[in-house]
Amino acid sequence: MLALDIGSSSVRAQRFDERAERAGELRQEEYETNDPTEVSAAVRRVLADEEPDATSCFAHSLVAVDADFRPLTPILGWRDTRSAGAAEWLARRLDAGAAHARTGAFLHPSFWPAKLAWLAETEPETFRRAASFVSFADFLRGRPETSLGMASTSGLLDLTTHDWDEELLEILGIDRERLPRIADVPLWPDAACSNAGAGCTSRDRAALMVGTSGALRVLYESERPQPKPGLFLYRADERRIVEGGALSDGGNLYDWLERTLADSSGSLAERDPRDHGLVFLPFLGGERSTGWNPEARGAIYDLTFETTPLDVRQAAYEGVAFRFAAIADLLPDLREVVATGGGLLHDPDWIQIMADALARPVAVSAVPEASLRGAAALALERAGHEIADAPIAGVVHPREDRADAYRAARDAQQRVYDALT
Repeated sequence: MLALDIGSSSVRAQRFDERAERAGELRQEEYETNDPTEVSAAVRRVLADEEPDATSCFAHSLVAVDADFRPLTPILGWRDTRSAGAAEWLARRLDAGAAHARTGAFLHPSFWPAKLAWLAETEPETFRRAASFVSFADFLRGRPETSLGMASTSGLLDLTTHDWDEELLEILGIDRERLPRIADVPLWPDAACSNAGAGCTSRDRAALMVGTSGALRVLYESERPQPKPGLFLYRADERRIVEGGALSDGGNLYDWLERTLADSSGSLAERDPRDHGLVFLPFLGGERSTGWNPEARGAIYDLTFETTPLDVRQAAYEGVAFRFAAIADLLPDLREVVATGGGLLHDPDWIQIMADALARPVAVSAVPEASLRGAAALALERAGHEIADAPIAGVVHPREDRADAYRAARDAQQRVYDALT
């Protein structure tokens, strides 16, 4: 089984056996472009002319193509917030709550409805010329065809009918013939694959993922999916849904700290929120869960002349952890949390801070590439194979002596959040 994982900054491929255990060397290539042709070339180099048996791909991306399937736009991804005004326009035209109930997505620039409305307004000739609007994964496959899971992450899919949402299509002025045909293909969004690869496949076991961005989500079977306020809910396939919340700040925040702070080196293991007294709102890339406000901005509150770079780093880590705690509060069945994603697994201090902020143990995944393994696992499961349990490297417990400090710090962040958003 050759699995392919297309991330937002790198492409990976690897072979797995029938139990989803690694059976070959990891192939990987990083990229820094939003040109769909160049990213496709990187994928081909990693695959070395082989065809993948299962594919995981970043979600929410949009590419307009002409009748010959040539790209008319770059990859418009979740980080592109230029369509924030279009999202507000849609919210005035639609019942936003009803749209969320039907699609599980929000009227937010992360999703297709806002991007399509923005494209029609700002680049009307491109919008008119487009024969199809597809995800990058569909562009890579070379035809206007997609999976149910990828369609659902667009924010344009009706969760009940498993078809494109009629009201959104009418308001956007798009015929369904310009959207991909939904087919049974071995393609899944990275959210579903990350959970499957880390062994988080029930309502009570969530994957806490920090890669470029961050997410806390559960993957489980449901016949009648019902989105909750503040959380997304997507179809992974015919039987399962992915539910949870996403943060725009994750590993990219770590990179920002590295670029911005003169010297923030030092261990955070023995520090608690009382050591700095700061409040950090991690909205440098705008807000997704739980308020879904693309105009939100990051903030550091209570700076003094004594504030150090290490204080700022610690407050930033805690700020992200507190937003994850707000997501966890909206998942009442949640019992277990598994840390995954390179941005988290490589930083034990951040995992400890997550456990303290969530006030619950965090298991540390021993799967190095969860989305890659998850694509293989989902395809193998569909073929009737029994998948091996995802290994766990250890468990990080919240520190009882820090509980009061973390509760107080989380309350302080919530007060600043309420005041500024």
